[in-house]
Amino acid sequence: MEREPKLKWYEGLTSYHWLVLVVAALGWAFDTMDQWLYVLARQPALMELLNAAPEDPKVAYHAGLVQAIFIFGWATGGFLFGIVGDKWGRTKTMIVTILLYAGFTGLSALAQNWQQFAVFRFFAGLGVGGEFAAGAALVAEVFPPHARPMALGIMQSASALGNMMAGFINLTIGAHPDLGWRWVFGVGVLPALLVFFIRLFVREPERWEHARQAALLGRTQLGNIAEMFGDPTWKRNTLVGVGLAAVGVIGFWGIGTWSPDLLRLVLNPQNLPELRSTTERMVSIAIMAQNFGAFFGILSWAWLSERIGRKGAFVASFLSCFIVVPLTFFTTQSFLHALILFSLMGFFTTSLFGGYAVYFPELFPTRLRATGTGFCYNVARYLAIAGPYTFGHLRALFGIRMAGTILSVIFLLGLVILKFAPETKNKPLPD
Repeated sequence: MEREPKLKWYEGLTSYHWLVLVVAALGWAFDTMDQWLYVLARQPALMELLNAAPEDPKVAYHAGLVQAIFIFGWATGGFLFGIVGDKWGRTKTMIVTILLYAGFTGLSALAQNWQQFAVFRFFAGLGVGGEFAAGAALVAEVFPPHARPMALGIMQSASALGNMMAGFINLTIGAHPDLGWRWVFGVGVLPALLVFFIRLFVREPERWEHARQAALLGRTQLGNIAEMFGDPTWKRNTLVGVGLAAVGVIGFWGIGTWSPDLLRLVLNPQNLPELRSTTERMVSIAIMAQNFGAFFGILSWAWLSERIGRKGAFVASFLSCFIVVPLTFFTTQSFLHALILFSLMGFFTTSLFGGYAVYFPELFPTRLRATGTGFCYNVARYLAIAGPYTFGHLRALFGIRMAGTILSVIFLLGLVILKFAPETKNKPLPD
């Protein structure tokens, strides 16, 4: 019997499929743009709000503290809006979360002290955390099985484009002597415009509508978190997902996002005023290079997972991160080094997030998909709060290079967690 030729991932897709992918990708790109606007403007903002020099230990301490508060908000948003995404629907949840992260990013520009700054970052984090689960569930349920992994990979790779947009904003606005960090955050309110397109053109997936009808008839419950831990299969998948996500989030937020501070130390160790503008431009370019690598890392994970399986792709990423992260922190000695090594670090550390976008929606049935994805991807951030906070302390004690190296051991934990993970390659989405 002759086998039917395998469809290319983009074959058979309609204009509506592409519309959903563009909207979901933009929602996530603007979400991650918000994250990196904070990363890039964090030190200048806290220097002004604390009236302190960058080498003052209280700047590093408060930077770690505010980042931990932001991640706490992110985790809380992911948990709450994951449940909301199953109960209300994917598109309504995307609208609410986009308005949250855009609005409070704009308000961050008006902060008068570090406490206000931390509060605004917490509420922005609620939106940042909630948006991903709704967007990933929407794409997973709208796209056919043969196109789903690459579609989710493309959606997640848009995060790198958002990060590069943040680098461009910091390059043109943050480094401008008459503008600075407040204007950087002010630009972050613009993604709220995406809400109008979602409201007008995107409908709820048929899978979710069927699950909603079943819930109305009393056959199932939408977003029932007790079921995630009551059913042995969903419980195992939840614990595996949380563990995998915690490793990647600690690796990214606890290590990878300190690359701007590392390069500032290399380029302007004495914080000379006459070098600050040039330094910020070089930092912005290096961060764009880091996220250029991240873009291809995410797409490569989706491609690799279709060839060697989801678990094999995770193994390759964890081992590569364990090697590349210490290499980057110890050997970056110039702007040229940063362009090369930051690109490699971005490729491997962010490839893991492509894995989460593809893998987590495959672990749960429709009635729990946004809840489970949000729980795994974001509740892990409660565990990961210790990452930036610990990095701040390690940096104060041993310096930024040793801090990054010590924390990179976390990637080996991912290999242990994978022993308990199911393989989902070539399997249908659970109903």
